[in-house]
Amino acid sequence: MNWQGKTVGYAVTGSHCTFAEVMPQIQRFVDAGADVVPIISQSVMMTDTRFGKSEGWRKQLQDITGRDIISTIVDAEPLGPSKLLDVLAIAPCTGNTTSKLANAMTDSPVLMAAKAQLRNGRPVVIAVSTNDGLGFNLANIAKLIVAKNIYFVPFGQDSPTGKPNSLVAKMELIPETCYAALSGEQLQPLIIEKFRQ
Repeated sequence: MNWQGKTVGYAVTGSHCTFAEVMPQIQRFVDAGADVVPIISQSVMMTDTRFGKSEGWRKQLQDITGRDIISTIVDAEPLGPSKLLDVLAIAPCTGNTTSKLANAMTDSPVLMAAKAQLRNGRPVVIAVSTNDGLGFNLANIAKLIVAKNIYFVPFGQDSPTGKPNSLVAKMELIPETCYAALSGEQLQPLIIEKFRQ
């Protein structure tokens, strides 16, 4: 994949357990020549967890991309008029963000970036990571799967016996999914076996 001359918006929401998986994918974009614009939710901005401190994740994101992080709705809004982004990845995308996007709510920098991207008819790629993907959030995922200009990183159940409603994207397919989305195509297969149990 050649990302030379392309600008990728990379939005991170609060599925903290997947941060270690997604950071190498951001590096892949950069290594392939993309200009990566980092965007984070309030949860990523403020929350320390057993998976790491917010400051450490923010520093890693800045170090990889070489850019300041967009962390406010005000700073995300100009992404629409400027038409800066060729593709926007929301990875990981929590159930909270999924449900709000599906119901046209814009109360975070990530959701504002998605709204800005969709107003321009450009692709938004979602790498879902939610414990209720086959529960209450299934209706929201279904709304987004059939929506124009929204694409999903292939996903599956990450713990069918332990957490049967949980869905997680195969994060290593983020760049490939974004590349397909640039051509208006959904990477297939969409529903995969995430883990054998």
